[in-house]
Amino acid sequence: MTVELAMPHVEPTADELAEGRRLRRKKMLTNLAIDVFLLTVSILMLLPLVFLVANAFKTPAEMLAWPPTVIPHDPTTANFKTVLADTPLIHWIGNSIAFAVMSTIAIVATSAIAGYVFGKFRFRTMNILFALFLATAIVPFEVYMIPLYFEAKSLGILNSVWGLLLGYLVMSFGIFLIRQNVIHSIPDELLEAARIDGAGEFWIFFRIVLPLLRGALGALAVLAFFQAWTAFAWPIIVATTRSSYTIEVGLALFQTGFTVDLGRLSAASAIVLIPSILLFVILRRNFVQGVANTGLKE
Repeated sequence: MTVELAMPHVEPTADELAEGRRLRRKKMLTNLAIDVFLLTVSILMLLPLVFLVANAFKTPAEMLAWPPTVIPHDPTTANFKTVLADTPLIHWIGNSIAFAVMSTIAIVATSAIAGYVFGKFRFRTMNILFALFLATAIVPFEVYMIPLYFEAKSLGILNSVWGLLLGYLVMSFGIFLIRQNVIHSIPDELLEAARIDGAGEFWIFFRIVLPLLRGALGALAVLAFFQAWTAFAWPIIVATTRSSYTIEVGLALFQTGFTVDLGRLSAASAIVLIPSILLFVILRRNFVQGVANTGLKE
């Protein structure tokens, strides 16, 4: 026979209630201040994009008016018609999409393989090799840009998507991102159970590891696509003919040494934003999940 002892109920004092209300009020004000700060920063970051899209629908006179207007008084699509008629914008966008998609596939593939190896295999020089891969992230692209150009020239792949791809096959941060997710998202017991059942390493990688890394791979795909889509220095070196330009190189043509065609530049830039926004909207959950898992401690 057990005897249950009832704990005496102690009513909080007036001072304790007041202290609790004070702490809740302080926490609420702190959260409100953080929300206001983040909202202000978000608005400031979005303002350039808002003005960019607005300028695409403005007349030249309204673009130069002061104070500037956010909503065009007399919206026009003349800038879009002019830029599509006078420049091979669609062809440049096609070059950029082909380059960005192929670079994304290459980076996701190399990062998935290397991240899995560094995350789940143990060998003597593993830490040294991983440190070397991470060290490449701090080497400026300008350091090896010229040797890479001569390599592309010797391979005969200048003015082609393959030449563009040569500089965007591997991403050191992508390897780090996948490695962290492999360590925290895939238990060793699961892999050992598959090996005991007779599964080979390739089967384990494609049927177990990759499905569990969907979030991280989606985040990496967004980062890799944006990196290639916004690339400028390497494409302007490799692509020397007008037909091989990417969209970033093409946009630079709207600016000369003395003038800037704001109308056509804004219209072209607004069109260029569409693929990036669509990709982020589709993969935004994977992006947040993949980046969040990267910060977990081992």
